[in-house]
Amino acid sequence: MTEVRPTAAASASLWERESEIADVVRAVDTLSADRDCPGSLLVIRGEAGFGKTALLAETRRIAEARGCHVWSARGGEALRSVPFYVVRQLLQTALVELLPEEAREYLGDWFDIAGPALGIAEPAERRPDPQGVCDGLVAAVRRLARRDWPLVLLIDDAHWADQETLRWLAAFAERLDDLSVLVVVARRPGDVRGESARHLDAVAAAASSPVANLSALSPGATAQLTRATVGGHTDAAFCREVWAVTAGNPYETVELLAKVQDSEMEPVESSAAELRALNRSARGGGLVARLEGLGIEATRFAWAAAILGAGITVDLVAELATMGHDDAVRCAELLRNARILTTPDPASGPVEEGDLEFVHPLIATAVYNSIPPALCTAMHGIAARVVTDSGRGAAAASRHLLEVHPDNDVELVGQLREAAAEHLAVGAPDAARRCLERALREPPRPEVHPHVLYELGCAALLTAPATTINHLRSALAMPGLDGPERVDAVYRLSQALLHNDQMEEAVRTVEAEAARHESGPARLRLQAVQYMWESIHAGEATSPERSERLAELARTCTGRDNSERAVLILRGFDAMAHGENAEEVVELCDRALVNGRLAPGLGWTDPEWGIELLMMLANAYAFADRLDRAEALYTEALRAYESAGWSGGHLALAHAYVGVGHRRRGRLREAEKSLRESLRLAERVGRRLPLYWSATCNLVDTLLARGHVEEAWEVAEQYGFAPPYPSTIVLPDPRSVRGRLLLAVGRTKDGINELEEAEKAATARGHHNPIMVPWAFDLARALATEDPARAAQLVADVRRHAERFGTDTAIGEALRCAAALETGQRAVRLAAQAVTYLDASPCQYEHAAARIEYGIAARSTAELNRGLTLARQCGADGLVAKAEEMLATGTGLD
Repeated sequence: MTEVRPTAAASASLWERESEIADVVRAVDTLSADRDCPGSLLVIRGEAGFGKTALLAETRRIAEARGCHVWSARGGEALRSVPFYVVRQLLQTALVELLPEEAREYLGDWFDIAGPALGIAEPAERRPDPQGVCDGLVAAVRRLARRDWPLVLLIDDAHWADQETLRWLAAFAERLDDLSVLVVVARRPGDVRGESARHLDAVAAAASSPVANLSALSPGATAQLTRATVGGHTDAAFCREVWAVTAGNPYETVELLAKVQDSEMEPVESSAAELRALNRSARGGGLVARLEGLGIEATRFAWAAAILGAGITVDLVAELATMGHDDAVRCAELLRNARILTTPDPASGPVEEGDLEFVHPLIATAVYNSIPPALCTAMHGIAARVVTDSGRGAAAASRHLLEVHPDNDVELVGQLREAAAEHLAVGAPDAARRCLERALREPPRPEVHPHVLYELGCAALLTAPATTINHLRSALAMPGLDGPERVDAVYRLSQALLHNDQMEEAVRTVEAEAARHESGPARLRLQAVQYMWESIHAGEATSPERSERLAELARTCTGRDNSERAVLILRGFDAMAHGENAEEVVELCDRALVNGRLAPGLGWTDPEWGIELLMMLANAYAFADRLDRAEALYTEALRAYESAGWSGGHLALAHAYVGVGHRRRGRLREAEKSLRESLRLAERVGRRLPLYWSATCNLVDTLLARGHVEEAWEVAEQYGFAPPYPSTIVLPDPRSVRGRLLLAVGRTKDGINELEEAEKAATARGHHNPIMVPWAFDLARALATEDPARAAQLVADVRRHAERFGTDTAIGEALRCAAALETGQRAVRLAAQAVTYLDASPCQYEHAAARIEYGIAARSTAELNRGLTLARQCGADGLVAKAEEMLATGTGLD
């Protein structure tokens, strides 16, 4: 075991830390003993100066003594705006050991996604998904961690870490169970708000043991420390005054005692009165006065170092402070001797000659705050130039540019726009947003202003739809945004309105813009977008004239460009939803393809049209019984998003519809697996969004098909699958699925009411496809006893709609429903017809159900066995139990 009781002043900050050090020893010993042990996370929380850094240094010593690899990083108060700053520091030790080709080999498919964020790869041409970059960083650390077991990760001053690092840390903390690594995070209480606070709370929640809250030194420990430092003859009164002056703060105690030694003060009661003045010189204004006492050049040097914040070198500080090299070396030595600056610890990473850092964050803060405001602003401006001239790019200089006072500087606006583009290219939209917001305050020239607003709207689209709306509206209201850029701005504005649950405004926005354009590609694109939003707007009653206008527009389209292909897809989806002839639906969708594939510029990751249009294409195929083509598109979407590192809402939706493909095929186990993964991803994006509804609705539908009614109800309760429903349509219809769920749990009246609401909504929109909106099948069965006349009418209507649509699945399901309402030989004949149609359908679950129902109606053991075999293949446990029970009793079977 490690000696946990410090005995020298050098370990002063570890006094009264026996419990925390014991926790560290246990965690390191567990890690070192078993490569297969789960990972662990320790969180240390304490006020400034309470010894967090010393405890992390002791953790390093303990870990390295046991043969562990240790990577470390530290947040910085002035560096919170630098994306990925802390995680780059953390991986620096591992990455500098690897050649580029070795890094690519270790990181595999994640290299191109995480590499730009880590600064080891050039950004791809396509903008990355921030969540995908986060997941790429998680994967990168996991792979490197397996190479360097046993591995300990130390993160100091996490309260000052950049938001992108904290997002990664929270995600990484959730996935420690299957990775043998120890993570130790130190932070101050408070000091963090917004998203960063949420991420730090998630880290604390994932900790392996309760958060260690460091306390101040007790009077007794302070006395022992004082005597260990300045001599055993120190009297009690002097020790008590040391504790009273420092309030037991370990850092302040150590600094005060160092000054006692420097001043050769006698540690006796008569000298105790001098301690308070001596302590003031070690902090705040006293520190500043001490700094000024070193001379103006040393002060300028310290100010320049505080402006840089990180990457401090003698040469860089000399350039910023406009002094010669020899003078800079002399100032650095003065500041080292004054315990203001120090040489970085080589254990934390490579150290080159001339590298410097502040002895403690408290000193860095005090020095920075002492810089006269006007001079501070000017020095940030110079620092931006120095950083840019050093070849580190606009993004690296941006944290300094953010601090410069607005002054109508055209060049500054350009630099900030360039920095924003670089931030977006590595997956840091929040950093890009800060740069563009600052550019607006400069402000930009009138001809540039709308372009900055447009770029800002695009940067905030995924993270702040409401903000995006304001920026894009302002950009469109100004002169200067013309041509394709204006059309794209309108499209993105409508997307933001959609994500902000303002569907009606999204539709009207593109409609108004389309009216401003003459016939041509721009007008056609806007018309297509309008029809797209109208098609997925669940709250809008659809008039026959709208479908007729869309059909008329589609008749003029040959598929020669993507706008025409979009119109063909929209017309195909509209026809499918309305239950028009399925062969015509498929023919329209086929015309939108090029040699059976998506056209260039119309791919899943292409930004011009977005995911909605292509999902409408895939779903039109799926509900028209062309599951081969639907599944190919669903799978292509999943692969495209995974390979591009898009692991946010797009990937969640792709998993959901891969699940839909499995569900339609009757592969219920696979469907459940895909839908649970979709729901896991959707939870990270946010509840109540359309993609969240897609995952939840289809999971409930699949669990009901499997016969897992209680589990379906638990999912509905846990994830809020209940009214109010989203403003965008979800497939299959959520009211129909919830109505079936309510019937299944015995809430018959509520189920009937829900299905009747589904009927009203579907009728208002003209949605008569009985597979996409399947309320009629369940409502007819539910009303069979209490209102047989209405039930019979519903069956007649659904058969008529099914025959109009013409797919084997729709007709077979309608016949199944009709058979359920009949008895005797008529029920047998209808059930037999249902089997014939569903035997030709690609939907095996429905086929299994029809076989079992026919077996029961016809009292046929052979049909029940056929249905049982199909049900087992599907994973339809409810059907299996039903068939096995009939076969076991054998009552009335031939």
